[in-house]
Amino acid sequence: MRKYLIAATAAMGLLLTACQRQAENLVEVTGHLFVFNYRVASATYLLTLKKTGPIPDGSVIIAEFENPQGGDPLVLNQKIYPIDDKIALQSENLHCVRKDRPYSVNVRLVDRDGKVLQELKTQFRSDLDQTVLPSKPLVVGAFYDKNPEVFKPDGSVDFSNTDKCPA
Repeated sequence: MRKYLIAATAAMGLLLTACQRQAENLVEVTGHLFVFNYRVASATYLLTLKKTGPIPDGSVIIAEFENPQGGDPLVLNQKIYPIDDKIALQSENLHCVRKDRPYSVNVRLVDRDGKVLQELKTQFRSDLDQTVLPSKPLVVGAFYDKNPEVFKPDGSVDFSNTDKCPA
């Protein structure tokens, strides 16, 4: 009888451990990259996550992206919907992204009461400097008309990048 009790206790411990692990990993990182959009002269972080467990209704993801320009992190607060299996987090526009420099992001999955359900950390690294982008969008409007501030009436073109970034 004692052997069965020990075996049952061990099995119960394994089940509890398995449930605990599953609850800790509700999302996982599936991708992270910088998006350089030359048409609108913007750079952003893009982080993709996949649900790996049930997330309570009303939960949000709070992502704190390192600001390449320096200063406070760029914070994104995004609601999670039960129907979403994949979650895409895109930052606001960035300035001063440098090639081969690591940039950190901290992600917290928080339930509706503010309880942290999971925390993730990852790093972004660009293979380009943001100086490859022009300072002004190349196109404007719904019909992607050429931006007259870039494509001048006299035929000249100004693709310069005027971002002032710390060294």
